[in-house]
Amino acid sequence: MILLKHKNFYLILGHWIFFGSIIGLIVGSATTFLLETNDYLGDDIRSKRDWLIFLLPFGGIIIGYIYMNYGKVFLNNTLNDTAELNNLVIDSVHGKKEVPRRMGPIVYLGTFITVLFGGSTGREGAAVQMGGSVSAAVNKFFKVNKFDKKIFIMSGISAGFGSAFGAPITGAIFGIEMAALGKLKFEALVPCVTASFVGHYVTTAAWGHKHEEFIIQKVPEISSITFLKVILLAVIFSLMSVLYCQLRHGIQNFSEKIFKRNHMKRAFFGGIVIVALTLIVGSQDYNGRGLQMLQQSFSEEVPTFAFLGKLVFTAVTLGSGFVGGEAIPLFFIGATLGNALHTFIDLPMSFLAALGLIAVFSGGANTPIAAFLLAIEMFNGKGLEYFLVACLVSYLFSGHHGLWPSQKIYDPKSRLYNLPPGETIENVEKKKKSTKHN
Repeated sequence: MILLKHKNFYLILGHWIFFGSIIGLIVGSATTFLLETNDYLGDDIRSKRDWLIFLLPFGGIIIGYIYMNYGKVFLNNTLNDTAELNNLVIDSVHGKKEVPRRMGPIVYLGTFITVLFGGSTGREGAAVQMGGSVSAAVNKFFKVNKFDKKIFIMSGISAGFGSAFGAPITGAIFGIEMAALGKLKFEALVPCVTASFVGHYVTTAAWGHKHEEFIIQKVPEISSITFLKVILLAVIFSLMSVLYCQLRHGIQNFSEKIFKRNHMKRAFFGGIVIVALTLIVGSQDYNGRGLQMLQQSFSEEVPTFAFLGKLVFTAVTLGSGFVGGEAIPLFFIGATLGNALHTFIDLPMSFLAALGLIAVFSGGANTPIAAFLLAIEMFNGKGLEYFLVACLVSYLFSGHHGLWPSQKIYDPKSRLYNLPPGETIENVEKKKKSTKHN
């Protein structure tokens, strides 16, 4: 009996490592293609041709057409709409829906169009959705049981995030933490760790992709005054994450209502708004990924309201139906806000930029552990005491808001919130609005 238990244990362990490795290999290679193509389209083509921004509305029509005609798939008598993006991946982790295998290729195509024509977006959304898509294909090909299906979707998320940012430890936890607040499925650790590390090393060692580096030049000495400043700053950064999430979802709900969920019309109109905003601003600093200004915010002063520019551009881009990730825009918003606050708060500029980058991401994604691990990996362990406090404070003060309405709240962030377990962020938002109207 004991031998049988041990045999089953090692069989399941081997099973998880095997499938985690397959998912990591495929997603790592696919993510490298995403990163290299985005760099080529954004840096080599778009940045040298300012006029491409005027084609953004027409790019929106193409994206809308693809999602409306090829993005909806019926599986197990349930409509799975790939236009729900990361929310569909989260729903599949909870077993409510399934990720269609076509989701990855569609989101890649949409992201490339968005980046090429100057929409403000990032990369992790596409990598996570490709991870979900690959996991769905692996699940179907190997006829994986229902229980492991959810775990392998988490592994796909881990592989996508870990390889997209060169942060395999973060990726491993992000895959588990992304789907729900207050509940971590540690059973998924083995395949998630395997997929994230394999994906990362495939991207960097096998394919030779080099990730961006962000360097903190100086970390302040440990003191109670500095901790108080960090707490205050984390509250400000968390409110900025809430502002972004509310604006982005507000624009999405408004555009869907006005255009009766016609993705082509929504994206076309959104593209026109982005073109108009670009002409008003007089530069393309807030189009595309904005990696140059993001890195610049660690070493020299950037425009004071750069964080607000990126916030509006990204909220309009993604809220109107273009696709891509939200992590890099959140990094940009946080880092440039930290840079702007350097004028008022006596802390090193690079430290403030780093603090903003991590804290805004923590508040928006509702993933404080993954955000803290990202700080350790991204900044080589510098100032980790401060980052731990900033991540937790930002997570708490952002309330039950977030990038992904499908996130489930298993435990409220405070007992002051009287919420039933398993409520989604979307439902909490709707109840708040109905209470206000009543």
